[in-house]
Amino acid sequence: MGDLVNAAARWLLPVFLVGLPLYGYLRGVDVYGEFVDGAQEGFWTAIKTIPFMVAILTAMAVFRSSGALTALLNLAAPVARLLHLPSEVLPLVILRPLSGSASFAYTADLMRSFGPDSLLGRLGSAVQGSTDTTFFVLTVYFGSVGIKDARYAPAVGILGDVAGFIAACLLTTLLFSP
Repeated sequence: MGDLVNAAARWLLPVFLVGLPLYGYLRGVDVYGEFVDGAQEGFWTAIKTIPFMVAILTAMAVFRSSGALTALLNLAAPVARLLHLPSEVLPLVILRPLSGSASFAYTADLMRSFGPDSLLGRLGSAVQGSTDTTFFVLTVYFGSVGIKDARYAPAVGILGDVAGFIAACLLTTLLFSP
């Protein structure tokens, strides 16, 4: 069974890359023209999102450089101790909704410092996988279509991140605590 899965995995992408254009061609679609149109639309979407990306990245840099991140972590440390959570995971909780690359780098640092099979390594992985880069996603998606009023989306996104963080902490602690 494993050999069959490996063979299917090895051939899936080539079959997809040849099969899809071939299917379109047989249906009478100008496959190359459609591809070029899609690439052009993607390029202009990327251009439209640049100001929004600059804004969120600047805000994030100011948040870190100003010391606000450190102050927030110091404020949250007693709550983490009360909940028996390692304070080392708190920066990840704050960074994850803001930046995927920063939170990934922090998770990698947790694993380098404590090991991937440690409670902190597993907790970092679980938080990384069960939460999202909410503000980055809102910036890119809403910016690409010109939505200026996010309305309830930030609150719902953060609520989802909090739920993901709580679930990650509870399940990782239950499954992997010594």
